Amino acid sequence: MKNFRLIIALIIIAGCNTTETTTDMKMQPPDAEKIPKELVSHGDVRLDNYYWMKLSDEQKNASEPDEQTQKVITYLESENEYLNASMAHTEGLQETLYNEIVGRIKQTDESVPYFKKGYWYYTRYEEGKEYPIYCRKEGDMNADEQVMLNVNDYGDKHEFVSVGGLSVSPDNRYLTYGLDTVSRRMYTIYIKDLTTGEMIPELINNTGAGAAWANDSRTFFYVQKEPGTLRYYKIFRHRLGTDESEDVEIYHEADETFSTYVYRSKSDQYIMIASYQTLSSEYRILNADDPEGEFRIFNPRQPDHEYSLEHFEDKFYIVTNWEAQNFRLMETPVGRTNQENWKEVIPHRPEVMLSGVEVFTSYLVVSERKSGLRQLRIINQNSGDEHYLDFGEEAYVAYVSTNPEFETEVLRYGYQSMTTPNSTYDYNMRTKEKTLLKQQEVVGDFDPVNYETKRLYVEARDGVEVPITMVYRKGMERNGQNPLLLYGYGSYGSTIDPYFSASRLSLLDRGFIFVTAHIRGSQINGRQWYEDGKMFKKKNTFNDFVDCADYLVDRQYTNPDLLFAQGGSAGGLLMGAVVNMRPELFRGVVAAVPFVDVITTMEDESIPLTTGEFDEWGNPGADLEQYEYIKSYSPYDNVYETAYPNMLVTTGFYDSQVQYWEPAKWVAKLRDYNTGDNKIYLYTEMESGHGGASGRFKQHKETAMIYAFMIDLAEN
Repeated sequence: MKNFRLIIALIIIAGCNTTETTTDMKMQPPDAEKIPKELVSHGDVRLDNYYWMKLSDEQKNASEPDEQTQKVITYLESENEYLNASMAHTEGLQETLYNEIVGRIKQTDESVPYFKKGYWYYTRYEEGKEYPIYCRKEGDMNADEQVMLNVNDYGDKHEFVSVGGLSVSPDNRYLTYGLDTVSRRMYTIYIKDLTTGEMIPELINNTGAGAAWANDSRTFFYVQKEPGTLRYYKIFRHRLGTDESEDVEIYHEADETFSTYVYRSKSDQYIMIASYQTLSSEYRILNADDPEGEFRIFNPRQPDHEYSLEHFEDKFYIVTNWEAQNFRLMETPVGRTNQENWKEVIPHRPEVMLSGVEVFTSYLVVSERKSGLRQLRIINQNSGDEHYLDFGEEAYVAYVSTNPEFETEVLRYGYQSMTTPNSTYDYNMRTKEKTLLKQQEVVGDFDPVNYETKRLYVEARDGVEVPITMVYRKGMERNGQNPLLLYGYGSYGSTIDPYFSASRLSLLDRGFIFVTAHIRGSQINGRQWYEDGKMFKKKNTFNDFVDCADYLVDRQYTNPDLLFAQGGSAGGLLMGAVVNMRPELFRGVVAAVPFVDVITTMEDESIPLTTGEFDEWGNPGADLEQYEYIKSYSPYDNVYETAYPNMLVTTGFYDSQVQYWEPAKWVAKLRDYNTGDNKIYLYTEMESGHGGASGRFKQHKETAMIYAFMIDLAEN
């Protein structure tokens, strides 16, 4: 053990001797110093040569950086300088791409308004401004506009701005919202008196973005984050006119594998506290008329039981996977909420995944997924008649939008596809009449008839059919000479649907084919599709992606000299795994905020997300079998001497989801083992976190850089 501690000490010392990059060396990769190789061999101890790159939150946020912090910052900045110098010949292309992408954005724009409690609410943008302006009008849309919040007022003062969780009190007087200017999703709640326009001098720090108002319009509930891990772990009650220090702790989620949040039901009758982990959930409810009352458990948590709630009149609707892998719909009286009282409304169906329900007085709108596609099922609660909306495209995205009222026959929903911009519809559930309220305007010469989308199926190595969705400009020939970008994610049951992207047109118009691989680990084919891509089946995710890439080459859509791959976060883990598996298959790979050091992260319970994701990846610190399986695919632990493809790896210095040091260490190790001449770049956004730069224009600087990286390789 003493020797091991000496090794760790040497790791830290190595970090303090990092070589600084000079102007003359900008065309060379920065020198990331590491432990001398003769000290590396210590049995099965996983020595991390680049552990010195890790900084604590205290170090990152200190007003004056210590020596190690300054060394890390200098190193990351030198990586940015190396990238900029190496890609200097693409500066003109990057500027062209940026102007194209931004030029497609309608600068003066406005959302479709929705009506709630006497007001029409909407969001608008002004020309040249990065951030939204939240507004409302009383009575009708001809009334005078009231600006509730102009986020540009913060954008003028901060490099990064994220505002979320806007909530108006039941009496329409007060607005609460969360503000994050650091990009670690640590919000401060602000309160504004909408009748006077004055800010209430009460700030609540270290929270989630939102607040849940009680019906007295003087009390609200909020969630606080745990220091270090940033886990949502405590619910507090705040009373207007009191200091944050007087707030009452209502609930403490003591189980470190669970997180919690609080919200107000659509019916306005309940405050809900939800506790959740990857595979289990639990709710507590309180009558919103009694903010100082006691929350009661709706149904106690159980392993592998997930459920969600919707309240309506004298009952709750429950979407649950209790004895229903793909979920079913149940209901129960408000006074008898334990599981033994639940009554089935829509049974489980093996071929259909039930993902949500929107409740109206006379209708239920059920969100489902069948054969990989989202569906909206309309059920008349009086007659029992039902029907599905018909969308008429081979691949699309359809979703329930903002529907705050119960007493209506009209459903507000959204629709888009890879060739159809995001569209907002009102649908009369009785007459079946559709009304297009707004379609995203793509400024310029965009015409959807110039593009084509397809859904195809790839037989994976184990015989399973993996769906892929592609889009390209019409006229594409399958001659093997098309540049192609293959995108994937495949974790947490999160499904990448075939959405529209105006920025993507800059690739399509240059001859690229864009393909999304709907690999296992998502839920595109139901819950089993997710189960088959996690824990001890995680490698199915990587195999599926590689098999999709081989399919696209074999079918002459592209060839390895023109094939690119991209994924972010857990999709960045996917990128790291596939470049270790088949480095020769790709010309270039983009890994955004990649989760690549899986063992080290999942053994460190002091950092965000770890404890809540043991059911997704495993707990390598507690289970040897899980450790060995993760070690067999973890990208950082499986780097080896080979010719890696060209790679662009991005991160954010303040990222709270995937800490910046994971991609930074990975890039250094990849370069150390790379036997070829391809370039491996690291770009760190020094002012932002997991989501990149804020602002509707600024974010596309990075998009333009990524596109230029691929286009330049495809053309040379």
